[in-house]
Amino acid sequence: MAEIEIRGLEKSYGKNKVLKGIDLDIYAGEITAVLGPNASGKTTLLKCILGLVIPSAGEIRVRGKKVGGSYEYRRFIGYMPQEPSFPENLTPEELIRLISSIRKVYPEDRIKALAELFKIKTFFNRQVRSLSGGTKQKVSALIALAFDPDILILDEPTVGLDPVSSSKLKEEIIRRKEEGKTVLLTSHIMSEVEQLADRVVLLIEGVKRFDSSVKELKEITGEDRLERAVAKLMEEGLG
Repeated sequence: MAEIEIRGLEKSYGKNKVLKGIDLDIYAGEITAVLGPNASGKTTLLKCILGLVIPSAGEIRVRGKKVGGSYEYRRFIGYMPQEPSFPENLTPEELIRLISSIRKVYPEDRIKALAELFKIKTFFNRQVRSLSGGTKQKVSALIALAFDPDILILDEPTVGLDPVSSSKLKEEIIRRKEEGKTVLLTSHIMSEVEQLADRVVLLIEGVKRFDSSVKELKEITGEDRLERAVAKLMEEGLG
């Protein structure tokens, strides 16, 4: 059974149809990358799963529980947005304790380990407004990983990270997959997708155009590099 089941998902903003009847299953123990050009609906899809955007039609189930019927499913999810937006007057320490109070657990050992991994402990008592974009991204990664979620949803996770932190985050993502966790991510960095993903889903103008393994994608397109394979599919889909 899929960890996340999506059926007939549609989302419109006025006359603008962002998602057009998406059917998709996301499974545990693999990394699924949702790809597509700008404005293809990738982030909207993730936000629908999280319950941050209400679909116009269709249904999403997380571990069999219908999204919108209950918010209990969110406790299984760690989310890393493309651009983290934290209260500017809080410190990372206060932010983590606030989220811990909502989740009713403070995973002290994991927080310490991740703070050391991303080298951000020295920033814990500085207000968010004083932090660089890269440091905010590291705090976002820590929060997504700290509660040991069974499902990771990551929107352009390495954007703004330095090469060392990016490498460490990718190692953490792979390790979670090897533990049998579910990972769903978006990325415009094809080398990153090739390194991480087991499966690729291509959205073009809100329609699912391709859904298969990285290996099969390369075989179908006749390309040995994922970047060229995806580019070929996108050109065909937009053509």
